[in-house]
Amino acid sequence: MTVARLGTPRNHKTQGRRRTLIWVQVVLLAVVAIIWIYPLLWTFSASLKDTQDIFSSGLNLIPQIFHWDNYARAWNQAGFSQYMLNSVVVTLSSVAVVVMRCATAGYVLGRYRFYGKKVVFAVLLGTMFIPTGLSIIPIVELSDLLGLLNTQVGLILALSAGGNVAAVLLYAGFYAQIPKELEDAAMVDGAGFFRTFFSVMLPLSGPITATVTVVTFVATWSNFFVPLVFTFSDPSKRTLAVGMLAFQGTNSTDWSGLAAGATMSLIPVLLVFILLQRYFVEGIAGAVKS
Repeated sequence: MTVARLGTPRNHKTQGRRRTLIWVQVVLLAVVAIIWIYPLLWTFSASLKDTQDIFSSGLNLIPQIFHWDNYARAWNQAGFSQYMLNSVVVTLSSVAVVVMRCATAGYVLGRYRFYGKKVVFAVLLGTMFIPTGLSIIPIVELSDLLGLLNTQVGLILALSAGGNVAAVLLYAGFYAQIPKELEDAAMVDGAGFFRTFFSVMLPLSGPITATVTVVTFVATWSNFFVPLVFTFSDPSKRTLAVGMLAFQGTNSTDWSGLAAGATMSLIPVLLVFILLQRYFVEGIAGAVKS
């Protein structure tokens, strides 16, 4: 009893220090979160202001007058309704192509041994160091020869035909950890290569697929350079990222309309990340663990 009483004040001091440290960490993280999210809040605030209020209010987030007509102007006059549809079609199609291509490549690289496997990995890693500006020239020339330039199909293939090395490695690392007995059981039941992959392996890789989906969705949705090149002569096929140019004139820029368009373009990205956040974290944790 004496020993327990003597140790109590020290325990209270230790717990007090831990609580203080936790509160300090919470405050610091809250400050970092506010700094991190402030540009997003400012963009949303600017979308409800007029151009004069944007430059006169400084860092103030509350508009003097709420101009909801900025969204109507961006949606109708600037053509964002068509740009939104183009972005949805191009992004979802690109995500589907990337997921299927990377999942099958990762399955083969993770589950099978074959001659030249290390060479394939080396080539994949080498593609990471090729800048987009260098690869766009052969992509455009090849698309032009195939008659796919200035078409949505060509744009989808151009956006989804990259190396996607990180996605392939995520799938390969995940499939390499799956017990071989599971694959053997599927083959005993009469499943072939493709049925085993689509019925057993691909459903198990849900967290990895969610991770690849989020990363590919954000990268494709916000890509500017490739859609600009592929829609240069046909503005009706522009995506939202390229459609922002509609607010920039020769001598002036519609900043309030530009902020409204930027806000609308951010909403789908935020929704996708919120819906797949749990699976995204599980996929990253599984990749780090592997």
